[in-house]
Amino acid sequence: MSTTAPNASSAPRGHDPLATLGSLPGVPDAVDSVRKAVDAVYGHRVMRRRSNEVTSEAALRAARGSAALSGADWALEEVRRRSDFGAAADALTVGAALRLTAEAGQLLSIWRQSPVRVLARLHLVAAGGAGTGTGTGTGDGVAGEAVGRPRLAGEPVVETPGPDSPKPLIEAPLPAADEVAGRLNGLSELVIAGSSAPALVTAAVVHGELLALRPFGSYNGLVARAAERIVLIGSGLDPKSICPSEVGHAELGRAAYVAAFDGYLSGTPDGMAAWITHCGRAVELGVRESTAVCEALQRGAA
Repeated sequence: MSTTAPNASSAPRGHDPLATLGSLPGVPDAVDSVRKAVDAVYGHRVMRRRSNEVTSEAALRAARGSAALSGADWALEEVRRRSDFGAAADALTVGAALRLTAEAGQLLSIWRQSPVRVLARLHLVAAGGAGTGTGTGTGDGVAGEAVGRPRLAGEPVVETPGPDSPKPLIEAPLPAADEVAGRLNGLSELVIAGSSAPALVTAAVVHGELLALRPFGSYNGLVARAAERIVLIGSGLDPKSICPSEVGHAELGRAAYVAAFDGYLSGTPDGMAAWITHCGRAVELGVRESTAVCEALQRGAA
């Protein structure tokens, strides 16, 4: 993890590094802005009777946004109508994103007890549900025995499997497998221990740390954004999962996403604050998207 948010295993007992991040310049304002936006959409009259429809639409749009960041920028209606997610890299990515958004809400109780187990499950789902230990391929270029577990020494990372795989979004140096294992354990300890930090801060750190580690052989970006979603839902900030930050990340654009992530990698207070506030803006844009869905439902246009 960054120098500002140290590995939990090395932190003094009682120390709350995430709470420290919550006091960085600009972060409290971002937290307040996100909370006001979320409260406003939850107060929309449509949410009283049709919240399930808003949740379903938010999940679809979240999947589209996350896939777009990973290089599969399909139109929303294309995502909505397609049922074939075959061998092409973009189709595999969209299919993985859809499966992850469907799965995330089912893992909340396990996340609080074993984040690493949840991350392994998310990768398994992203890769198409292939079993481990078979020694066979999954059909997307990922060896079966490498699915659903952190990568081992010498194993490559191909973010989007397939013969037409796009250039990876994150090109930072890849941590070694032993560093990945240690930092995943540290992240897990932070989550299990709990924090007084706002949900936005915890979600941003989980997201950023997984992007930095790229712990799996594929689909790390999709898994990182799904984990952010789990934190936002499980924290109580967005219990109905109607504030898709993935939409906001996509709307802000790949270049801004990478630039903000560089701040996380720097580990400096300014860099960490920039990443957290970027994630906050993404949530707000997700709120705006779901507010538009509410308005459309109210007019009978959706």
